[in-house]
Order: sequence, then structure tokens, then C-alpha cells
Amino acid sequence: MGECGGPGDVNSNVLVARSTGDAQLDKAVWQWLSWDKNQKTKEQIENLLQNGKHKELRDRLCCRLTFGTAGLRSAMGAGFCYINDLTVIQSTQGIYKYLERCFSDFKQRGFVVGYDTRGQVTSNCSSKKLAKLTAAVLLAKDVPVYFFSTYVPTPFVPYAVQQLKAVAGVMITASHNRKEDNGYKVYWENGAQITSPHDKEIIKCIEECVEPWNGSWNENLVETSPLRQDPLQKICDCYMEDLKKICYHRELNEQTNLKFVHTSFHGVGHDYVQLAFKAFGFQPPIPVPEQKDPDPDFSTVKCPNPEEGESVLELSLRLAEKENAKVVVATDPDADRLAVAEQQENGCWKVFTGNELAALFGWWMFFCWKENCSEDADVKNVYMLATTVSSKILRAIALKEGFHFEETLPGFKWIGSRVKDLLDNGKEILFAFEESIGFMCGTSVLDKDGVSAAVVIAEMATYLEGKNLTLAQKLIEIYETYGYHISKTSYFLCYDPPTIKRIFEKLRNFDAPQSYPKCCGIYNILHVRDITTGYDSSQPNKKSVLPVSKSSQMITFTFQNGCVATLRTSGTEPKIKYYAEMCALPEQSDRTVLEEELQKLIEALIENFLEPDKNGLTWRSA
Repeated sequence: MGECGGPGDVNSNVLVARSTGDAQLDKAVWQWLSWDKNQKTKEQIENLLQNGKHKELRDRLCCRLTFGTAGLRSAMGAGFCYINDLTVIQSTQGIYKYLERCFSDFKQRGFVVGYDTRGQVTSNCSSKKLAKLTAAVLLAKDVPVYFFSTYVPTPFVPYAVQQLKAVAGVMITASHNRKEDNGYKVYWENGAQITSPHDKEIIKCIEECVEPWNGSWNENLVETSPLRQDPLQKICDCYMEDLKKICYHRELNEQTNLKFVHTSFHGVGHDYVQLAFKAFGFQPPIPVPEQKDPDPDFSTVKCPNPEEGESVLELSLRLAEKENAKVVVATDPDADRLAVAEQQENGCWKVFTGNELAALFGWWMFFCWKENCSEDADVKNVYMLATTVSSKILRAIALKEGFHFEETLPGFKWIGSRVKDLLDNGKEILFAFEESIGFMCGTSVLDKDGVSAAVVIAEMATYLEGKNLTLAQKLIEIYETYGYHISKTSYFLCYDPPTIKRIFEKLRNFDAPQSYPKCCGIYNILHVRDITTGYDSSQPNKKSVLPVSKSSQMITFTFQNGCVATLRTSGTEPKIKYYAEMCALPEQSDRTVLEEELQKLIEALIENFLEPDKNGLTWRSA
């Protein structure tokens, strides 16, 4: 985005009194102190100025938030590159300007605003307050706003946008990020997260109106404006009703003796998962008492991300042992993602990876479709989708069963948009996923949804128990039928953007200028695809089928031994991630051999391509 602040003449008296000796920074400081009405964040900037902390002032005020894979996401605090009252007002003003241009009926159809339970005392910043300011900007401009009266799961916002035929919606959440962070997730009228070019156009519009308008700070408008409606009851009722479309064994659910434990990770999930289990005919899952209620400090976990596995699921696993519950479901703080653990016969817990859960969901959704479809239903009209860094297991199932499988760029925004296109063309979509435990069962919500996924996995476990099978046993059956797909995903931390750029540029100029590596240690490379540049050696014209995404780094290597490995940068964190998967044929059934081969290949990938020691990368577990 632009340089400092934005338009507005600098008051010379302010600069004489407080000049930093840097005209650009002085202008930004003046703008912040003129515009910010949050006493806490205003004081943060004033203190930095008084203490001569010019470098930190420049870091905070001379760059802006940009749209990443999940909208805006950053730490809460003072500054144009942080999430706070002022930057949320600026972002909403830009969105208003853009939507007014795109929709002649904007003021008839309205806008949806939801929020989670995050907050930070030191900057007087909470998701609810940021949501009120988002609503205020629009209400002050006579736009009807559907503002939820309490916290909701993220999936409720895209669901409401479609149900209420609104032009767009915003969810204030940083999902599973650390407690210091917050975010601003934007959904388009199709119920999917915004994609290009909307994000770029909105950023331009934000830059054109950075000074808060009259009324933009009036958060009380949410209580007083006749244009504000509370959609909570209607959306919750409709969502739970729609959920029943993917419930196939209600009688079994009503009779089962299986017990489930649910943790909502100090977030929004508890009430809604309870209601979803009820909609499917289940007894309510047993909640983890210490994690049931919202807590912006996430006091019982080191990080609020259920994807981190057994270490963060400790409380729920111990409760499950005590209650004799065999399955634990964990929704992340905004309830759009789901982790699952199952107790094995030896008493140990298996925490499933996102890719393993996808194999189970993919099998289940197709199995239920086959059992329930009409006689004239055409399997060729059926689709499943996954992001390109996710397991290829759905591709293997699709090849054998005859339905279609498609890949998208990483990020659920790409899945949501593509699913909408397919639906508009009369296709039937059963399931879509991304490996970072994001699942979309059915098409009521065009985004990942931990609430629906939790109850679908419960029904699957109940059905399998009737066949004397566990989820883990069924997973092995799936792999034996369609081929083992063994994947490992991890990351290195790197806080130096030039180093990250250098690592990827070296891969593009490996043995010679503009030549990619032909092998990695002893492993021969069959194909290379570079999403950042649009190159794909497997295509006749050498051009990638997936859209080019210049804003992030991403290169995929397909090896001769059937392994696929991707290196990419994170859209929201200072990480270089790797995703490696051994895609075996059904006849290659020695899992140990496949796992060893994958491990050796990953070691070669790290040593030859990432060179952590040379590049000063920090290993994830350190």
C-alpha cells in the first residue's frame, strides 16, 4: 500500500514542537495524532515520539496493512500496519467506496458484520469494538448492516451473506493466530472470501480515503440506528436446518453409546457445536470446562492452534479418558477449523492430520452420496476440491470412482470462488479441504467450517462403530483401496524477507540462470511448477494452469518416485513451509518403506534447497 498515512496538510506548529527531522514520518505522526480517537493507541504513539523512538515510529506508521491469504491480519496496537480502531475504520471506508462502485443496490441489500472474542487491554482493542466501528462507518453512510448481537463462528458470516443476499460481509477474527493478533476477513456477495482483483481495488480505495469521515467513530450507531438488524436467531436456525442435509444416519446417532469430548479452545465454538450435535440427533458432546468459555488470553494453551497436535489437546484428551469418550473434536478459536483425536486400543491417542481427516471425509461424503443419490444421478457431475499443497488422496479416489477432482491455489478463498462457479454451472460438490485442518462438507457455507465438520466426523465415527471399525482402521482401509498417501508438513521461521527471497531465487537459478534443479540429492525431479512466475514444466506450453500469484513464493517439485513436495511462504506469518507427500499406488502397501523414503526425501529437500544453517532459519519445534 502507499507510503505514510495519506492526504492532509501537516500542521507546522505540531512539527516544530515534535519534529523527528523526517518529513515523511512527521506527516504520518501528525495524521495519527489528529485522527486516532482511541486514547490508549494515541498514547502509544505519543510515548514513542516523546522518547525519540523514531525507528519504531517509522515501522508502525510508514507502512500499511495489505490483504494476505486471509484478509487483513496483524498484531493489535498503534500504527498504520497494526489492527486497531483507526485502521479498521480506514479499511471499511475503502470497502464502502469500492462496494458503492460495484453495486447500485448496495443500500438496499446491506452488509454483514460478525466478530469473535479476541481482545487486548493495552490498546483497548477488541473484536466486538472493531466490529462496531466497521458497522458505524456503513450505518453513517445509510447502508443497512446485519450486525450479530454476540460472537459467532467465522462460517456464519459467509453463510449470512448468501442467506440475506447482502453484497459483502466482514468477520473480525485472527482465527488460530497468537493472542496478540486480530484480523479483518472480507467476504464477497458469492459467500466466498475476496480474491483478486477485489483485494487490490479495495486497497486503492482505502488509500483514497484514509481520513475518518464524520460518523465513522460513532460505535453507538449499532445500538441506535434503525438500519441495524441482528441476524443471529435467523442465521443460527437456518444454518442448523441446512446442516441436516448432510446428516444421513440420524437414527444411529440417537441410539449410539459413543461419547465425544469437544474443546472450543477458549473461542466461539461451544454453543454452536452443541446445537449442531442436537441437529444431528446426538447427545451433546462433553465440553472441556477450562476451555469452554471465551478467553482472549487463551490461558490454558501455549498457542491457540489445535493443528499443533497432542501438546495443545492435553486437557481434552485427559477429560476424554476420564469420561471414557473415544473421540475428541477440537474447533479453533473462531470455529472454522477442526482437529480430531481418537483413542486407540492400546490406550494411546491418534491425532489425525488434516490430510488424514480429508481422506476420511472424502470417502464418507462420496459413500453417503452413492447410498442416497437418485437412479439417474451422474457421477461425472460430482466434484471434490483441494488446495494444491494438500494431499492428493481425493485425486486417487476420484480416478477410481469416476467423479471430478480439482486443485486450487492455497487459501480457502480460491476453493470458495471455484465451488460457486461449479454450482452455478449445475455441478454437485460434496467436499473440499485444505491440509491445515480446514474442511467444507456440503455447500451451505463456501468456506471452511469446523462446526459442520465436527458433527459429520461424529456421525462417521458412529456409523463405523456399528461396523466394528475405528476411524483409524477405516483410514488404513481407504489407503489400501486407493493407495497410501503419506504426507509431512512443517515450517521454518525466517524473520528476514531478503533471505526468503534469496532462497527462492536460488531455486529458479540453480545450476545456471533461469534453470530449476533437476534433482534433489539422489532424488530425480520429474516436473517443476512455480506459481510465483507461472512456469510449469509438465504443461506443453510450460505455463501453469493455476493462476499466477506473484505476491507469495511457491514452487512444487514432482519426483520420479511419486513424491510431490512444495515450498512456499506463509501469507500471514514469517514462515517458509514445506509440504511433502508420497503418493503410492494401491499395490505399494508397505507403509514403513514409504515413510522412510519420504523422510529421506524431506531431509534432502531441507539440506539442498532450504539450507537452514547457512540461511539462519529456525526449525518449527525449536
